[in-house]
Amino acid sequence: MGVLDEEKAQVKAQAEVRIQDEVGRILDVERAASQESIKRAVLKERITAEDERLRAQLYAHQLDEKDRELRKQEAFYREQVAKLEERSAKFYRVTTENYHKAADELNAKFRRYEIKPVCADLQGQILKCYRENTSQTLSCSRIASLYLQCVNDAKQNKMRTGG
Repeated sequence: MGVLDEEKAQVKAQAEVRIQDEVGRILDVERAASQESIKRAVLKERITAEDERLRAQLYAHQLDEKDRELRKQEAFYREQVAKLEERSAKFYRVTTENYHKAADELNAKFRRYEIKPVCADLQGQILKCYRENTSQTLSCSRIASLYLQCVNDAKQNKMRTGG
């Protein structure tokens, strides 16, 4: 039994060595596969990161272009508004000048005459007298005759001066 046990032990030892070798080989293959998978994942992540970086650059460039275009449009519209304001101011000046010119011409054509009441003080005295003497209007006849004389003198004066 000694030799058989020894052979069994040897076979067992060889089997264990083979198993360990096979396990080692499988682990190496698995390790290599894991490393390859990790390399692929890292490479894929790098590609994705680079793709996102390039997209971000593209978007930044597009935004810059859009910003430049908007600035150009803003400058253009500001210029147009300034021109319109200038034209409007000129039009307002011309219109105002024409209005004042026409108003001056009309004023010159149709002079305003100042009308001053003739003998206003006597007129006021007559009215006061009539109010105070409603039942005795003849007591106001002296003032009335002075008023009529004043009005006739004013008429004569106007005829002489031509006014």
